[in-house]
Amino acid sequence: MTEQTGTQTPIELRSDNAAGVAPEILDAIARANTGSALAYGGDAVTEELHTVVQEVFEHPGARVFPVTSGTAANALAISAITPPWGAVLCHESAHILNAEGGATSLLGAGAVVKGLAGANSLIDPASLQAALDATRWGDPHHSQPSVLSFTQPSDRGAIYTPSELSELTAIAKTRDLRVHLDGARLANAVAALDCAPADVTWRAGVDVLSLGATKNGAISSEAIVAFDERIAAELVYRTKRAGHVMSKMRFQSAQLIAYLTDGLWLRLAANSNARMGELVGGLAALEPYGVRLTNRPDVNLAFVELPEAAADALESADVRYYRLGVERARFVTSWQTTADEITGVLGRLASALVSDRPSSTAQ
Repeated sequence: MTEQTGTQTPIELRSDNAAGVAPEILDAIARANTGSALAYGGDAVTEELHTVVQEVFEHPGARVFPVTSGTAANALAISAITPPWGAVLCHESAHILNAEGGATSLLGAGAVVKGLAGANSLIDPASLQAALDATRWGDPHHSQPSVLSFTQPSDRGAIYTPSELSELTAIAKTRDLRVHLDGARLANAVAALDCAPADVTWRAGVDVLSLGATKNGAISSEAIVAFDERIAAELVYRTKRAGHVMSKMRFQSAQLIAYLTDGLWLRLAANSNARMGELVGGLAALEPYGVRLTNRPDVNLAFVELPEAAADALESADVRYYRLGVERARFVTSWQTTADEITGVLGRLASALVSDRPSSTAQ
C-alpha cells in the first residue's frame, strides 16, 4: 500500500529504490516457485540465466553471478581484479568512494580508492592520464593503480558515449589497468543511448560489470557479469566467501531472466527517462521563479536549486524528494512514475512558487 500522510496523493521522487516491483518480475518469481531445485545456483533457472546474459551482451564467454545489492556487486567485482596493494581510480563522486561504507577496500583486502575530476561526474581523460603519469610505478611505498571504475550513468545523471568509454579504457590499458563498470542504472543509459549493451561494456574495454536491476523493478537482485574467464574463476570463490551465493538463487535468476528478456529492462528504464524529460521541461519554465537545474539529466536524475519556501511547500503537498541542503534538491523518476504524477509535481511546485513570490502592488 502507498503511504499517504497528507490530503493529496503522495508523489514519490526520492529514489528509484523506493519504487515497487514490476509485474513481470513478480510473475517470474511465481513461475519459479514450483517444485524443488538444487540450491546455491545449481538449478536450471540459473543455468538459463548465463545463456540469456551471453545473448543480451553478445559475449559467448560471459558469466553471471547474482548478488543481493549493488554494494556487493561493486565490491566483489572490483576485488576480483585488484591486488591488496592496488588502487582503484574512479570519479570523485563515485558511490564506491563516497556511499558504500568502504566496502571496496574491505573486500579488496585494503585496496585504495582514489577520486578523479571531471564535469557532470564523468571522468575527464586528462585527469586520468595525469593520475597515471604521477604514479611512482614499481615503488612499493605507493599503491599501484590497478583498476579504472566507471559509473554509467554517472552519479549526476550524465552518460558516457561508447566512444568516450573507449577513449578512457584505452588510456587505462596503457598501464594494464582492468576496467569495472558500475551499472546500477545501466538500463537507463542503454535506453538513452539507443545502443547495444555490448557497446558500453566489453566492446568499450570493460572487463567486469555490476549490473543493476533493483532500481529498475526487481527485488534485491543485482548481478556481476564477468567478460573474462579469469575474473569469473575468482568470483566463484569470492561470492561464496562474502555470503552472496544464495541458497534459493533460482528466485534471483528468474527475476534477472525476466528483466533481460524481450527488452523489459529497457522499456522500464525508458519510462523513467521519459518522465524525467517531462519534469526537466517543466522545471525550465519555472526558472523565473528561482528554479535552476544544476546537472545534465541524460537519464532519470535531476539536481535542482529550489527556493527554500517553495521546497517546504512542495513537501507539505506530499511530493517526496531529497533535500540536499539549503535550496538544493534531487528528484529521481522510476519505472512506475506516470505522466500524470509529473504534471501533478509541476502543478504543486508552480503553486508553491507563485504563493511564495511577493505581490507587485503599486505603492
